[in-house]
Amino acid sequence: MLAIVAAVIFLIALIFQLAAIALGTVDWNVLVTAGLLCLALHLAGVGGRARTRL
Repeated sequence: MLAIVAAVIFLIALIFQLAAIALGTVDWNVLVTAGLLCLALHLAGVGGRARTRL
């Protein structure tokens, strides 16, 4: 799930960069950092499937 969120954030960051848009302090650099954070959390296993008891 976090990988999908990261992909969406990267898409928004690309649009912001190509259109030279900034919403106050939120520019494409902030979105890329947020996307990398989501990707790192996904690779670390956070937000994955629920663990089941054996």
